[in-house]
Amino acid sequence: MIEIKRLDSDEVLLTVSADTLSGADLREADLSHADLANADLRNTDLSYADLSYANLENAQLQSAQLVGAHLAHAKMNHADLTGAKLSEGTQATGAILSNAELLHVKFIGADLRYVDLHDADLAEADLSNAFLQQANLQQANLKSAKLCSAMFVDANLTDCDLRSTNLCNAHFNRANLMKANLTEAFSNVPDVSSKVTLVGANLTQAKLVNTNFSNAVLKEANFYRADLRDANLSKAMLGGAHLRRANVAGTDFSGVELGGVVMDFTNFSQAKNANIPSYKRNLR
Repeated sequence: MIEIKRLDSDEVLLTVSADTLSGADLREADLSHADLANADLRNTDLSYADLSYANLENAQLQSAQLVGAHLAHAKMNHADLTGAKLSEGTQATGAILSNAELLHVKFIGADLRYVDLHDADLAEADLSNAFLQQANLQQANLKSAKLCSAMFVDANLTDCDLRSTNLCNAHFNRANLMKANLTEAFSNVPDVSSKVTLVGANLTQAKLVNTNFSNAVLKEANFYRADLRDANLSKAMLGGAHLRRANVAGTDFSGVELGGVVMDFTNFSQAKNANIPSYKRNLR
């Protein structure tokens, strides 16, 4: 028999008649403020459970079911959620992890579609191969996170901290990255197969200083007033992109076709290797 107790007292929140919580059915359980640090919750069904303010640090949650779970303000540092399911692909079923502590957490291959992660701390988290379509990561901290092959299609990353993130083969098509900080983010170049894709992404006023987008697919992306100083855009695909009023001082445009790029009121005088068509030169 296992007793799940409250963090700040000996109050028993739930008694489970088993020798382990792994694989247990804890659907809709009220576990707010529960002490589940280091717990073995592999394959456990926590769908729609209330885990707000719970301590799940170092918990084993591989392949756990967390659809619709309430994890706001939960402490989940170093937890392993590899293959966990936190959504059924609709807004109503996405788990809530707003303001959660998720440092070094493993979300490898996890289903995070429509999940609410706004203001969550995901520094150095591993989101490789995770599904984050339509997820809300507004003002989240993803500094130095691993995002290889993660899907952020249509996600909200406004004001998100993505400094020094590994973006290899990540997909941000139509994502909102307005005012996001991608300083020194990179995509494992020169491996062309690991290029990052941001087709139609909104990067208005984003910080992209020293960002390595070599070979990236940036078609129709909006870089209005973005800070691209010293960024590497060599061989990037920029057809239909908007660079209006962007700061491109020191930006490397080697091998970039700029004929289809909107560059009104952008000063290319300090850009590197920018082959600007003659009919566009009066727009610098």
